[in-house]
Amino acid sequence: MATPRRFLRPVLYTSAAAVAGGGVLYYINRPRRIPGSDPASVPPPRYNEDGKLSPPRFPLVKSREEQIKDLKRSSGAHPSVNAIKGATTSALGSLTGRKEEPSVAGQDKQDDAEPYDLLVIGGGATGAGIALDAATRGLKVAMVEREDFASGTSSKSTKLVHGGVRYLEKAVWELDYNQYKLVTEALRERKYFLDTAPHLSSWLPIMIPVQKWWQAPYFWAGTKAYDFLAGSEGIESSYFLTKSRALDAFPMLRKENLFGAMVYYDGAHNDSRMNVSLAMTAALYGATVVNHVEVTGLEKDANGKLIGATAKDRVQEKDGKKAPGFSIKARGIINATGPFTDGVRRMDEPDVPEIVAPSSGVHVILPGYYSPSKMGLIDPKTSDGRVIFFLPWQGNTIAGTTDAPTAISQNPIAGEEEINWILSEVKGYLAPDLNVRRGDVLAAWSGIRPLVKDPKSKNTESLVRNHLITVSDSGLLTCAGGKWTTYRQMAEEAVDEAIKQYDLKTHPLLQAPRVSGSEMIDDAAPLDGTCQTHQVRLIGAHGFSNTLFINLIQHFGLESIVAKHLVESYGDRAWTVAALSAPTEQRYPVRGLKISALYPFIDGEIRYSVRHEYAQTAVDVLARRTRLAFLNAQAALEALPKVIDLMSEELRWDKKRQDKEWKDTVQFLASMGLAKSKLGVTRKDVESGKAGEYDEHERKLYSRHDQPADLMESDSKFSSGEKPIVSRDSPVNK
Repeated sequence: MATPRRFLRPVLYTSAAAVAGGGVLYYINRPRRIPGSDPASVPPPRYNEDGKLSPPRFPLVKSREEQIKDLKRSSGAHPSVNAIKGATTSALGSLTGRKEEPSVAGQDKQDDAEPYDLLVIGGGATGAGIALDAATRGLKVAMVEREDFASGTSSKSTKLVHGGVRYLEKAVWELDYNQYKLVTEALRERKYFLDTAPHLSSWLPIMIPVQKWWQAPYFWAGTKAYDFLAGSEGIESSYFLTKSRALDAFPMLRKENLFGAMVYYDGAHNDSRMNVSLAMTAALYGATVVNHVEVTGLEKDANGKLIGATAKDRVQEKDGKKAPGFSIKARGIINATGPFTDGVRRMDEPDVPEIVAPSSGVHVILPGYYSPSKMGLIDPKTSDGRVIFFLPWQGNTIAGTTDAPTAISQNPIAGEEEINWILSEVKGYLAPDLNVRRGDVLAAWSGIRPLVKDPKSKNTESLVRNHLITVSDSGLLTCAGGKWTTYRQMAEEAVDEAIKQYDLKTHPLLQAPRVSGSEMIDDAAPLDGTCQTHQVRLIGAHGFSNTLFINLIQHFGLESIVAKHLVESYGDRAWTVAALSAPTEQRYPVRGLKISALYPFIDGEIRYSVRHEYAQTAVDVLARRTRLAFLNAQAALEALPKVIDLMSEELRWDKKRQDKEWKDTVQFLASMGLAKSKLGVTRKDVESGKAGEYDEHERKLYSRHDQPADLMESDSKFSSGEKPIVSRDSPVNK
């Protein structure tokens, strides 16, 4: 008996090890569902027997003017409810027009003079997320924003949707449960991000260079722990690259002292377009959503409890008109103003201590050739111990960020010291034959991260690591801190607290809008009065697929790069954008006039942003609807005349308003890194090409006037003995 057992035991051990190893390998390499790879929930339209295509018909939100009327009606200020009801925007419309048909979800509910359940101040990621959450729970909600959606921190992020590898490292070494909780929460939210907006977010492999052999097991353990915490919310598994494979994947990497690289996966997104989509989806579900409306004061009852706010429409001021104040009544008010949180809190309590500790994060944009198009890089240990990301974004390369205390302002300017620090760090891990130059910086901006201190904490200097929800004695609910990735969780907790504080009653949405524009499918989320934003897909998501751009090319004759850009920015609403684009009068492309020759942004996007996304200024279009100002400040300046002309047609701007738009936009572009020498340019300078002239510094960046090599005498257009490159009027030809 001993002999068989002696042989059987190794076989059993070997089999068990093989099964365990196979299970681990399967878990690591198990099939993943790649966002956007699934067929669209709503298939693209088909051609009928007559060869005609019936384009999608999407639900429309109310116009901005009608939304403002709804705000005023909450206080009983507007005289004719029925007149407004007859003039509401249709729920369904063709690609280019509006048609008066049944209203969007929640519209009937808002046609009375009852106060709102909630008034949200602030239209960034948190505010828009709160508006969508509340609206999909059946609450009557309004959201107002002083500037534009995502005009502050929400458009100036690193463009990552991530749990935070560095937070996990801190959680382990400092035994900090709060850091650990922040990572696990963010990883869960990352999955929801990719599911609800697959057209605006995607996976991105990020490389960690390994310079010493002993770093390999350290980084391997860290990235595998990151994968493990993600669990079913994970994307792809991390993996190790040898030196040769690392250089093949990232050719710009410095070879010296390179042992290899770890690659892990995180998410990337288009932050401001995500923010706008949140706001517009909330509007479809019945929320009153308005930008460029400033809250000027808070209203209280005899008991000192908040009952509303006073506001004004800043667009009227831009048009040179007086902007009378009006009242917005609400049972509860939520302060979601990011860095400007304390300003709203002081409207409630003038002597309230500040809770925001603003921190400046500077990013720079470099040409796309600085990084591979599908691979990012993180330097976990910079010269001063901070972390820096180096990521492909919208065809260019984004590098950042810094982290330093700062003063609060609407459009902070990135300092030269911060820009040069980022370039210095970038130079440290790129190949030495790559000349990292200040002149290669196409844009640079500073975003203010609103770190917060808990007002109830005994140690008033300690910062909250994630987000903070607090309620004042008068009932002002403040939601501050956090980061882009966790906006949805912050919104859910804020609405939960608001329901408790203000004794609100949620109810199911029985007539939810068909956001997909189709009766073929329901919009997935069971809107039963509970929070369902983890599965409420945003505008553009339902008909999105990675092959949708082909349908656009075949129907509209768009340039390939333009069609891909439209699908990745608007999802299935790219049909509408393409239809709003003017013919080129060329053989190909058939439609889509570019506003900048360097980028795929076209005229239809401007018309769409005005008609369907409440764009009211040229900055709204250049910075938050398209991303041109963030990608290339000089190109944005050169596109400005076209943008103003198109918006003037849509919004009927007079000459005075056009001049104001020019001045305001050039001033804004200064905060995007526009050269100081260009701040005084006029429209005539741009249209004549004078604004594109290079100064002495720019002239030295490129070989603009060097003679071509191996020039033959036959190449010259001049007679023998004359310089072939220099003009005939030059002294050397005389």
